[in-house]
Amino acid sequence: MRDYLQNKVILITGSSGGIGSATATLASESGAKVILHGNTNSKKLEGLARKLKADFIACDVTNKSSVIKEVKRIVEKTKKIEGLINCAGIVRPKPFLETEDENWLEEYKVNFLGTVHFCQAVIPYMLKNKYGRIVNIASIRGHSATSTPRGMSYSASKAAIVNLTAALAKEYAPNIAVNAVSPGFVQTEMSKTWNETVWNQAKSSLLKRTAQPSEIGEALLFLISGKASFITGQTILVDGGYTISGK
Repeated sequence: MRDYLQNKVILITGSSGGIGSATATLASESGAKVILHGNTNSKKLEGLARKLKADFIACDVTNKSSVIKEVKRIVEKTKKIEGLINCAGIVRPKPFLETEDENWLEEYKVNFLGTVHFCQAVIPYMLKNKYGRIVNIASIRGHSATSTPRGMSYSASKAAIVNLTAALAKEYAPNIAVNAVSPGFVQTEMSKTWNETVWNQAKSSLLKRTAQPSEIGEALLFLISGKASFITGQTILVDGGYTISGK
């Protein structure tokens, strides 16, 4: 068993999702004390908590007061949070001219403000301990070269994550390192909704396949660990070479 996260207290948002669940499992296997999160107290979340013998919180990421309350409650038990991995997110692809304001706001509130809220809730405890690691989930769609007309609202929310990551790194250095991972095509529950065009895109990466959630999890945990002690303010593409494939 790997132990490079031994006894590190790490909160992972969106733990019920494919990437979040895989990351939580890997973190637990690596010795971390994992705190799970879900928007609701679901059977899936409770089942994962039992399996990993982990604590969990349930709150709507778009509700700042609820996030702060739940984080405070769990810190009273764990005494600290050393790592935060923001995996919670949604995607609602829609042609640009068919989008309404609520479409843009829904993705912005979950993907961007949800990340902001958890950072605002956790950073004060990291500052108190003069140590912290934060890793956000962006996306290849948050980068200009790989933004997509099919989901502009999603791309925009993830571009905001890239910018936020750099700004937070500048604000809270040297004690808190803040980085992000931009996944490419990942085989999760969401991939079951892909049409043939999307699958062809996914297979056009240099590695000719999609990623498994655990492969994204490995990158997230590397950045949350001491192995990435000289990295901050970066957004790392984990896309199998899709961005540079030229297709």
